[in-house]
Order: sequence, then C-alpha cells, then structure tokens
Amino acid sequence: MNNSNLIPIYAEIFLVVATSAILLIDMFLSEAKRGITYALSLFALVGCAYFTFVDFNAGTTTYSFYNMVVSDPMGNLLKLFTYLTVGVTFVYSRQYTHDRGMLGGSLGGEFYVLALFSMLGQMVMISANNFLSIYLGLELMSLATYALVALRRDHPISTEAAMKYFVLGALASGFLLYGMSMLYGATGTLDLSTLAQKVSSGTVTPTILVFGLVFLVAGLGFKLGAVPFHMWVPDVYQGSPTGVTLLLGAAPKLATFAICIRLLVEGLLPMAFDWQQMMMVLAVLSLAIGNLTAIAQTNLKRMLAYSTIAQIGFVALAMMAGVTGVEQADGKILPDTANAAPAYSAAMYYSITYVLTTLGTFGLIMVLARSGHEAEELSDFRGLSKRSPWFALVMTLLMFSLAGVPPMMGFAAKLAVLQTVLHTGQLWLTIFAVMASLVAAFYYLRVVKTMWFDEPVDTAPIKVATDKNIVLGLNALLVLVLGVVPGPLLDACLHAMSKTLAS
Repeated sequence: MNNSNLIPIYAEIFLVVATSAILLIDMFLSEAKRGITYALSLFALVGCAYFTFVDFNAGTTTYSFYNMVVSDPMGNLLKLFTYLTVGVTFVYSRQYTHDRGMLGGSLGGEFYVLALFSMLGQMVMISANNFLSIYLGLELMSLATYALVALRRDHPISTEAAMKYFVLGALASGFLLYGMSMLYGATGTLDLSTLAQKVSSGTVTPTILVFGLVFLVAGLGFKLGAVPFHMWVPDVYQGSPTGVTLLLGAAPKLATFAICIRLLVEGLLPMAFDWQQMMMVLAVLSLAIGNLTAIAQTNLKRMLAYSTIAQIGFVALAMMAGVTGVEQADGKILPDTANAAPAYSAAMYYSITYVLTTLGTFGLIMVLARSGHEAEELSDFRGLSKRSPWFALVMTLLMFSLAGVPPMMGFAAKLAVLQTVLHTGQLWLTIFAVMASLVAAFYYLRVVKTMWFDEPVDTAPIKVATDKNIVLGLNALLVLVLGVVPGPLLDACLHAMSKTLAS
C-alpha cells in the first residue's frame, strides 16, 4: 500500500481547487454575468467525472492514506451518478434560482459553491474507509446543505425548514458519532477492515457492539429519512426552494447508501443478523407509514417527501437480504453470504433508479414554477396535458416509474429487490412490499389523472429554456430505456458490488 498515492483522490483535489476558484471568480461578477459561474460549475463536474471514469475504467481497488480512503468500482460508479445528478440539478434550477433572487448580491454564486462543497462531502463519504473520514464527509455535506436550505434568508418558511433540518441533522450526527465511539471503544480501531476482523474474532464484548450498532443504524436512519427517523423530511422538502430540495433528495441518497455499505457490510458484516433485523423494522415502517401518509397530501413536494420515505423502505429491504442463515446438524445457524452481492447491488440499483426519477419530477416542478408562483400544489398540475402534452407525458412516465409500472425502470428496480428478499425465504415480507406498492400507485396515478382528465386552472404559457427542455426529455427517455433494457445498469451494479465485496 502506497500511503502517498494521490490517485484515489484526484477528483476530490480537482473539485476543491475548482470550487475555490469559482468562489473567488464569482466575487467579481455582476448578476448579469452569473452565467459564468454556472458554466464553471458544470466544467468542475466534467473534470471530476474524467478523473473518476479513468479510475473506474481501471477496475481496481486502491487504498491510500493509511487505509482512510478507498477507491473501488462501487464508489466510482456512485460518484459518476453523483456528478450527473448535481449537473442536471444545476440545469433544472438555473432559471428558478434567478427568478427568486437566489443569485443576486456580491456572493450570488453561493448556490453553486455550496452545492459543490456538499458534493465534495458526498465524495468523501463514498470513498471513506475509516470512521474519521466518514464523519468528515458527512459533516461537510450536512453543513453545506443546512446553508442551502436557508439560502432565502428573507423567506420565513425556508428559515423554519433550515432550523428543523439543522437541529434534527445535528441529533442524527450525534447518534452516528456516539455509535462510532462505542465501536471504537470496544475494538480499539477506526479502520473498517480491522473492525471487521476484530468483530469476527469473537474477542469483543458483544453487548457494547450491539449498543454501538443501534446508535449507528439510528444515525443512518435519520440520514436516509427512514421511519421512525423521518420527521424532518416532509417539512424540509416543502420549506426548501425546489432547487435545493432536489439537491437534498437526490445525490445525498447515493452517498448515504455508500456509507451504509461501508459501515454495515464492510465493517460489521459479522453482525449482519443483528443489523438486518433493524433494517427490516425500518423497511416495514417506512413502506407502511410513508405510503399511507402520502395519500393525504395535496402539496406535491410533501407527497414526494413521503414517497421518498417509502422508496427508502425498498432500499432497506434489499440491505436486509444479503446474509441468510443456514442451520447445521448441531442446530447452529451459520451465515451464508451467497446472496450478498445480488442483494446489495439491487439496493444500489434501486438507489440510482430513485435518484434519476426524482431528478425529473422536481425538475418538472421547477419548469412549471415562475417568478412569484411555486407550482408545488397538486392543483397546479390540473389539465397540464391541455397546456403542454409534452410535459404531461414526461411527468406520466416519471410517476409510472415511481409506482413501479412496467416497462419503466422503477419496475425493474422493485423486481430486483423483491427477488433478493424472496431468495431469503421471507414470503410474507415480499407480499407486504407488493401490497405497499399497490397503495403507492394510488397517489402516483392521482397525479396522472389530474394532468390528463381535469380542467386547467392556470392557462399561463409555459416558457422553458432549450437546455432545460432537452435535459428533461433525456431524463424521461433514460427512465424509459433503462426500464426496457435494465440489463447494462444492473450488470454494472452487480459487477461493481462483487469486486468491492471481494476486495
């Protein structure tokens, strides 16, 4: 191992330099020239993608900085989708942020700078192989997102959402840190690989490990937005500017999934029987409460927030299906990890699928919004097909994908997760997930019905920039194509996860 090897963090180094340069350049730009900041931000993402793709193409796993950083296929694939997500968010939110005065003032480019620093934290989380680097990345991401939620300083709803997010986010970070400290106290190591070895040796007091694991899963549950740690999600989604809501609801989910794999699978796989039971509870509660509560919502952002909680339930289902028990002749239950790579790759595929679909839904909400009006109520979508059949078709495809209607990619993702759960022999859990999806179909199809069969209330013309229109169309096409032909992305996730677990 070469501890001076900088290759695993070339993308992070480039992003730090580029973001700092963007911050300095933006100070000397007038509001009329804010497009330069936008273009430079997209250039920073392209540069990061280049370095990460070169590393991903090599297909190797590299450790550096005394095992604190790891570059592996899973991490690199998640990073590539993170860049794509943030870039598309910038395209969707450019006009939206301008209309609401979020790009004005001497530091008007702070939206882009904070988003890039938040993404830097996500990249650190994805590549972390140590408790310290995980927490460093988590706090860097969190502090930037707290500031983003409060970016409209004169808007009371945004300020309230920022306060709630900050207080509950700090509580979640405290849970996570306390869990890490208990695991460190029990094992004497911060390194995840060494942690797995010490836990599997059987020399560590199991009581302390279980207590640490409980706090760890609670902290991860907060960051994922799983029930019963979901209180912040609907209020923050609704109170944030829609561009910020998209930054909160998309890319961070990939980073949080990555640290779930790093902590629970790579660090605590010997305790899988313990944390899988916790994941099952989170999954069942999230699917039930998320879907049932979403039915009562008339605000589309709140509805999508509860939808997010339910979607996280499917990710948790796949996470709890990785290790099964095999009963021996003497009555002992031995762990079987044959289903680990398919289950965790299904969770990874589901996370990517959800993020790609979420991009389009919130992007369309921003398309319909205009200066002085937020198109976030369900009534704002009434008769959309008569105003713009194209946008109504795009939203229909996205709603079908979230509902899991074939041939959208959401159906392929749900099927992949259900297959892994069924492989564990828990038929009741599979049936429960299917029934929860049927409940979810009601509020997704209600949006479709509102667009195609209700009379429009707003007849104002929809004016959309060409770049946003093109990206929105490509977003919807991607959701459709990856549903019809899910094989390449599924195989990429399985290959990346298999190589990562093997290392």
